Amino acid sequence: QVQLVESGGGLVQAGGSLRLSCAVSGRIFSMHTMGWFRQAPGKERESVAAISWSGGSTDYADSLKGRFIISRDAAKNTLYLEMNSLQSEDTAVYYCAASRLAFPTLNPRVYEYWGQGTQVTVSS
Repeated sequence: QVQLVESGGGLVQAGGSLRLSCAVSGRIFSMHTMGWFRQAPGKERESVAAISWSGGSTDYADSLKGRFIISRDAAKNTLYLEMNSLQSEDTAVYYCAASRLAFPTLNPRVYEYWGQGTQVTVSS
């Protein structure tokens, strides 16, 4: 089993920044890829970014490239998502997820473990 706990969400003004964290515990060695996803009220889940746990290879949703940065600290077993120039459209619950795949992917179907999510609200 793998446990994921997100933190760092909150209320931020448009144009501001926020950094989300995802603490990973359990059978970490079996997970090779981590991802961030989000879901806004009334909308489908959206892929945000993914990273390989070992090598740091990344993949981003095209619409978020340049504003969001995914990273991980293997020593701390923590995944991060730095979000800049936030807009009201970024308001959503953000989830981190873990997959056994060896390469980063934005396909949510291959992620086996999910956190409970953290709310991000951007006020305009």
